[in-house]
Amino acid sequence: MAPQSQQILREALDLSPIDRAGLVEQILASFDFPARKDIDTAWAAEAEDRIDAYDKGQIGSSPADDVLREIDTQNSR
Repeated sequence: MAPQSQQILREALDLSPIDRAGLVEQILASFDFPARKDIDTAWAAEAEDRIDAYDKGQIGSSPADDVLREIDTQNSR
């Protein structure tokens, strides 16, 4: 990895989990994936299915801050 890339990575790792996720999303969106439309459609359907299950009381929820904190805790081990 080029020194400039390493510097950017170090700075990115200092961001909050939410900011890092947003950055990853933007970087991935910059690639030209031929199947991206199919993937986006599948994720949209999955999200709708999960919302429906939540609305029916079939699944619960957790605050995003709690989930991201747990991910950070696991990643720092």
